[in-house]
Amino acid sequence: MNFGKEDILKALRTVDDPDLKKDLVTLGMIKNLEVEGNRVSFQVELTTPACPLKELIKNDCLKAIAKISEDIDVNIEMTSNVTTTRDNAPLLPGVKNIIAVASGKGGVGKSTVSSNLAVALAKTGAKVGLIDADIFGPSVPTMFNCEFEQPGIKQQDGKNLIIPIEQYGVKLLSIGFLTPAENAVVWRGPMASSALKQFLGDAEWGELDYLLIDMPPGTSDIHLTLVQTVPVTGAIIVTTPQKVAIADAQKGLGMFKQPQINVPVLGIVENMAYFTPAELPNNKYYIFGQEGGKKLAEKHDVEFLGEIPIVQSIRESGDSGYPAVLKDDVTAGAFHELAKSIARQVAIRNANQEKTQKVEIKV
Repeated sequence: MNFGKEDILKALRTVDDPDLKKDLVTLGMIKNLEVEGNRVSFQVELTTPACPLKELIKNDCLKAIAKISEDIDVNIEMTSNVTTTRDNAPLLPGVKNIIAVASGKGGVGKSTVSSNLAVALAKTGAKVGLIDADIFGPSVPTMFNCEFEQPGIKQQDGKNLIIPIEQYGVKLLSIGFLTPAENAVVWRGPMASSALKQFLGDAEWGELDYLLIDMPPGTSDIHLTLVQTVPVTGAIIVTTPQKVAIADAQKGLGMFKQPQINVPVLGIVENMAYFTPAELPNNKYYIFGQEGGKKLAEKHDVEFLGEIPIVQSIRESGDSGYPAVLKDDVTAGAFHELAKSIARQVAIRNANQEKTQKVEIKV
């Protein structure tokens, strides 16, 4: 049977991206299509290397082409190009997505989630950075086993730029790199906000697919400084299942949804969702209650991104500076699934929602 490029494209127009609800050809995801005899080769350019539907999309393409003829030899290469709404951004022009990781209260494991999520995204092949914006309680240096490291400084166009530290494939900045570990940071709010502005504007971040911002607990000067300094792609809210944590998480979620701030909420992560003992990996004990985060997501019509269990290895990993996601256990699996879920929500948000604008309010 004779066929050409148009026949292949016609077949691929029947294959939809399950998240974006449009066909691959219309979305411009089919690249470098070649037809030679009965051989067909092309690339499918996904919206993130962490795409959880990669194999489904590939198989759908093969089935669509097989309807032309089962004798076609098809070679599909799955590539990725992370989407962005930050085109031509004056600040951090090389950063495609800025994601705030926030919580209503302290102690819910927000920094643990931020750190493991950053490493999980990096392991998919994405370029990832992490800013520890918890100026008064920095924990990223400990969690990445670089407490005694100091970022470099370079001069560019007469301006000093901070060079982030790189560990486990993630670029890092934290006030903990710049002050002795045992010293308290006793600053007024404007000083803390100034430090965050420096991390954003006076650092050499280069090209990044995702820049995660580990926010301090609550709703504070730091949160306002972030949304007034750069357009934020979206926010993730971390909570634990119990009622008191959910009540505070609701306030954090409400802050981003305020009309004058209007940062899309990508979803809710329920940390410490259940306890699983190492010797009984299939057992789940809901010691802090069950599905509090899921119910909160349903109430506010936002995505429930996943559950992270509470296991001893997470605490040990945080203390040793070797993130749990680098191991091979139930926790690592949960963080890898979380990374896929968040990458997916970023792609959906970028395809369907307007660009986030910098906040221009005086508070």
